[in-house]
Amino acid sequence: MQSEYIPRIGVRRLSSTVSSRSADPEGDSTGENRSGTAARALERYGPVLDSTLAYARERDYVGPDYGDGMSSQLLQALPVENKWLNLAVQETVKRTPVDVRPLFRVELRRNFKGGGLFAMANLNYHDLGTEWDPASEPGFDPLAEAERLADWLVAERCEGYSGFCGGHRHELQHLHTKGEPSDPDIVSTAYAVKALLRAAQLDEQYAEIARTARDFLVEDLNYREVPEGAKIDYHMNHPDDSYTLNSAALGAGMLVDLYEYFGDEEYRERATKILDHVVANQTDRGGWPYRLPASASHLSMDSHHNGFIIECLQRYRDVIDADRYADALETALEFYRTELFDVDGAPNFDEENAYPRDIHASTQGILVFTREGELDVAERILRWVLANLQPEQGRFYYRKYRHHTKRVTLMRWCQGWMSYALSEFLLAARDQPASPAVTR
Repeated sequence: MQSEYIPRIGVRRLSSTVSSRSADPEGDSTGENRSGTAARALERYGPVLDSTLAYARERDYVGPDYGDGMSSQLLQALPVENKWLNLAVQETVKRTPVDVRPLFRVELRRNFKGGGLFAMANLNYHDLGTEWDPASEPGFDPLAEAERLADWLVAERCEGYSGFCGGHRHELQHLHTKGEPSDPDIVSTAYAVKALLRAAQLDEQYAEIARTARDFLVEDLNYREVPEGAKIDYHMNHPDDSYTLNSAALGAGMLVDLYEYFGDEEYRERATKILDHVVANQTDRGGWPYRLPASASHLSMDSHHNGFIIECLQRYRDVIDADRYADALETALEFYRTELFDVDGAPNFDEENAYPRDIHASTQGILVFTREGELDVAERILRWVLANLQPEQGRFYYRKYRHHTKRVTLMRWCQGWMSYALSEFLLAARDQPASPAVTR
């Protein structure tokens, strides 16, 4: 889709209330002061964003992915298929201390959600490059990259469903069923929709395509009202005896994004009902289990999935209603800040375990605290990542365990999330007047 560039529109990072909380009422909020803060942020972290995107771009955004062991050419060549063998190979590839993908000849692909993350990171990179230092020209065209990725999202959507949708582009073996590359899910779809709405500044057709994701959510993911609000399924093959909370929140967040862009009241109403149910199941501690009932998953109140829910509540606050979930959000942020991160910015895996320390937990923390206007906390997390999970500038490792580091660079999980989170952080540093968060 080729079109003349249109200035960026319709993206709210911080509500007016958040902005006012973050600014010093007595401080100088002149453009000169803002430029100084932005320049310091760019000087320190701009080269990291540059090299992170370059690493991905040079590989055409193709690389290892979380849970891609079923793409083993050795496994695919076997004359029989067995669920337990599938699980053994998949989990071996996922969990071994070293990367065994070359040994198992795992085919590398571009991830659908990763395509959305990289598209948004490239759009953010363009905004940073043209608005912060107009005299400098990047060594590539970020708008062309974003448009190419948006076109790819449209081309690679899952066909045969009620609306736009996408999913993992490799097989996934679960205990109850096997996920196919043609199976869409709400998490992958939500980030692709977010990317297409952002890319609509290049071509309005992207937004019209993204809009149809509402039909996928309502019709294919079984939107249904319940006493506490409404529920949706994570994906088409989700077991009936459990419910995944963070994916529901991301579905609501997608409806918030659509509401912000199009203003259709139906999107607001459905998002509210889904989040009503999510908030009704918040624990007294402040977080959410991965699934209901909590015993249905080996995951507890883990970091990045709780971060997903919190960010969706922040989006609802910033776009629709600052009061409806204010108490739940305040409690969740306190839990997230104090129990899922250490004081030095290190991410804890969940409310009981520090390890493994996962880069996805870190990047989600950067996004949450950036949106909250707490750039000092976001930067603390960023600095921990750079010190512990970056072997060379712009390349990131997956996890740090107590006694070793998983030295594999997952394209979406590491590079995609880092480029998106870092670009959002830098944009927020630019937008906040006289912020003390980023210093030399």
